[in-house]
Amino acid sequence: MITHIVLFKLSDPKPDTIAATRDLLLSMDGKVPQLRQLEVGVDLIRSERSYDIALVTRFDSLDELKASQVDPYHAGTILPHMRSVCSAIVAVDYESP
Repeated sequence: MITHIVLFKLSDPKPDTIAATRDLLLSMDGKVPQLRQLEVGVDLIRSERSYDIALVTRFDSLDELKASQVDPYHAGTILPHMRSVCSAIVAVDYESP
């Protein structure tokens, strides 16, 4: 199994922007067929070093992760939104048991 974690720092982290972005990320469930697990969390601490939203997804294989990146819903809906609202995005991908 492959775990894909992405942290998003929003350019303007207003509560309505955070909520809309969280909801959009959650909308991938059932629309991106490669996803095996999906979790989205909003930062509670809100420190200067914090990112605003965390995305944790799991895939059966690295090939499935790569396929999800070009999935029409992910590429056509999720990515454009994230690029428009984020000032920074970091990710890590690793093999998990």
